[in-house]
Amino acid sequence: MDTIDAIKTRRSVRKFSDTPVEAEKLQTVLEAVRAAPSWSNMQCWRMVVVKSPETKAKISEYSFVESFFATYGYKSNPAQKGIADAPVVLVLCALPGKSGEMGGQQYYLTDIGIASENLMLAAHALGLGSVFVGVFDEEKLGDLLGIPPEIRIVGIFPLGYPLTEPKAGPPRKPLEEIVYYEKWKE
Repeated sequence: MDTIDAIKTRRSVRKFSDTPVEAEKLQTVLEAVRAAPSWSNMQCWRMVVVKSPETKAKISEYSFVESFFATYGYKSNPAQKGIADAPVVLVLCALPGKSGEMGGQQYYLTDIGIASENLMLAAHALGLGSVFVGVFDEEKLGDLLGIPPEIRIVGIFPLGYPLTEPKAGPPRKPLEEIVYYEKWKE
C-alpha cells in the first residue's frame, strides 16, 4: 500500500478480533512512531505497550470521563469497549520539557500528533486497525501504568485486527472550503 492510499483509506477501528498482533508488526508500528519528525529532533514521545487483559480493562474504565461525555449526550465512550478487547493497547506519552514552546504554543502536542499519525498509518498499512482515544482520566491512568506526574499522557491507541472491514469514512469538506491561497478569505 502506498502512502497516499494509506492516508485515504485509513479508518478508525473500535472493534477488534481476538487474533494476536504479531511481534514483527507491533515492532514495525513502534518503529513508525520512532521515525516521526519532532521539534529540534528531541523525540519527546514515550510509549507504554499493554497486553495484560486486566490492565486493558482498567484503561478502558479510565477512558470514560462522565462529565465530558455527558456534555455530548453519550452514556459511554464509543471506543471504550475496543480498548479492553484489542490485543494490544499503546499509551502514547510526552515529555513536555523535551519539546519546544514558543508564543504559548507547546510543541509536544504537535510532536505527538505527528507520531500518532505515523502509528495509525503504519498499523493500517500492516492490515491492523487503531483509533485515537483522547479522553481519559490522566491521573488514574498514570497511577495504573506507573507514569511519573511530569509526563503527559496524550493518547490511547487500541491496536489489533479489525473485527469487520471498516466502512467508508465520512465525507470530507471540499478543498474550496478549507484552503486559501495567498491570504485568508471568507
